[in-house]
Amino acid sequence: MDIFWILLGLVLVLIGIIGAIVPGIPGPIVSFAALLVMQLTEDTPFNEEFMVIMGLIAAGVTVLDYIVPIWGTKKFGGTKKGVWGSTIGLIIGMFFLPLGPFGIVSILLGPFIGAYIGESMSGKDSREATRAAFGSFVGFLAGTMMKLVYSFIAAFYFIKESYNYIASLF
Repeated sequence: MDIFWILLGLVLVLIGIIGAIVPGIPGPIVSFAALLVMQLTEDTPFNEEFMVIMGLIAAGVTVLDYIVPIWGTKKFGGTKKGVWGSTIGLIIGMFFLPLGPFGIVSILLGPFIGAYIGESMSGKDSREATRAAFGSFVGFLAGTMMKLVYSFIAAFYFIKESYNYIASLF
């Protein structure tokens, strides 16, 4: 049964890393779920303190992921229309050429272009709209980096403990 939990956890780790980049999948929460699944093995590898800390960090990163892009947009002079434009641009960018090297480019450019359009619609001139769009882009990148760092750290601990378990079998 332990092998089943490890394989399920491995799938969750991969989904968590993907979810750190792709909107709609809560990457840190899924990565934390992988650690929880690992706790279902016969020899629970993580202590309570570790799990509480990792859970709190996952929740914090998830909340910050929604706040940081808004903060970035506002810090650079953006409005609600810019924030909405950034979000819509991200979603559209996710589906425009989603595969290959252009997939990452469209995911990165989507929020910028969306924020620019949103700011332009709110009456800002080109210079102000570009500044706010840049803030949205910086916020989006910061949020994505936080999620990726957390998901990779969770993956590291999961793989380390999975390796230890498998090595103990031989």
